[in-house]
Amino acid sequence: MERTGWPGCSTISFRHLPLAVALAVIAECGFGETDLGALPGVCDHVPYDLTDDAVRAVAAEVAASGLRVRSVNGDIGDLNRPHDEDERAAHLRRLLDLTAACGADALVLPCGAQSHEPVATLDEDLDLVAVQLHRAAEAAARHGVAIWVEAPHYHRLCWNTELAARLADRLDPAVGLVLDTSHIVASGGDPAAYAERFAGRVAHVHLRDATPGHINHSIGNGVVDFAATFAALRATGYQGASSLELETRDVTDDERPAAAVKAAAYIAGL
Repeated sequence: MERTGWPGCSTISFRHLPLAVALAVIAECGFGETDLGALPGVCDHVPYDLTDDAVRAVAAEVAASGLRVRSVNGDIGDLNRPHDEDERAAHLRRLLDLTAACGADALVLPCGAQSHEPVATLDEDLDLVAVQLHRAAEAAARHGVAIWVEAPHYHRLCWNTELAARLADRLDPAVGLVLDTSHIVASGGDPAAYAERFAGRVAHVHLRDATPGHINHSIGNGVVDFAATFAALRATGYQGASSLELETRDVTDDERPAAAVKAAAYIAGL
């Protein structure tokens, strides 16, 4: 039974399970909505080599679960690296097809390659990431969905709040920002200050605990001030959703459902 007031729960939280099973567990725990993980090497619930048949198959599994999909968390290659643009555009199209087919609001894309070091110069790399996100946003609009970017991301080019701000300065405000509590805290930032700084541009919130330098903690096992974060979001008029993304390393796979329920109950109380 869906629990009123709970956040969503990303399938990344149960990335060790096949998609249909992960969705069933999320629903059985009482969640009403999910984010769909489509990140190669992180969560393989969506095939990276997407075909039209694969899009239809994944969308059917999601529909059968009864869960609402808030976003699809995907990847179209390192946005600050040269790439076969036809290949990238084809993969983006299929991810957007999937996003629309699932009834999701947006496709979430990363903020650069999985390296803090730029390929050329930092400004050139940030310019290239922004150009790619703009192209993605134009394609997304034709599908009736949005593009959101997860920035900062501790393991990628824009790994801290200042670099996320430099990217945001280059972006059309139509590209939403995803506030991920763990990536902000791991990089030495403050999620509440981020919410205030980017008021009006935060489109979604990912919830996981962290300590400086480490993003993979269950909620309550790190130093994220969730109460202050939600207070800041409320104060800035945030009207979006939040989702548990419990890609944690401090519980066993068997313990994950109970940990998700505990985290959701805590967040709902805030």
